[in-house]
Amino acid sequence: MKNIKSPLIALGMVLASPFVWSGMAIAENADQVQQLLETNACMNCDLSGVDLSGAHLIGADLRNANLSGTNLNEANLEGADLTGANLENADLRGAMVTNATLNRANLTSANFAFAKLYDVDVTGATVDDMNIQNAEIYNTGIGIGGGDD
Repeated sequence: MKNIKSPLIALGMVLASPFVWSGMAIAENADQVQQLLETNACMNCDLSGVDLSGAHLIGADLRNANLSGTNLNEANLEGADLTGANLENADLRGAMVTNATLNRANLTSANFAFAKLYDVDVTGATVDDMNIQNAEIYNTGIGIGGGDD
């Protein structure tokens, strides 16, 4: 019996280890969300896939944060610094993004439908396949169509 028990315990530990690691990642992610909401700053944080819909992130410091796949639907990002942030596949539908900095940000496939983008600095940002349907875009370096060749 002892010979059978040891391999079964080892197998159980191997099978359970992904759940332990994913739980640790979720806990770390939750700590970073709490940090952001309490201090309005989370530089270099991994907030990927987090639900921040409706969050008031006015003036937030999110430089180099990973926000890929994050739900920022209806969030207020007025004056936020998202320099170098990864917003690939992020949902920013209806978000208020005014006087924000998105220099060198990855905005690939980000959804800005119905968002308000006023006076946003997007210098060096990657804007491939963004959804800007019905977005209000003023004084921001995001345009529709090609340039004058």
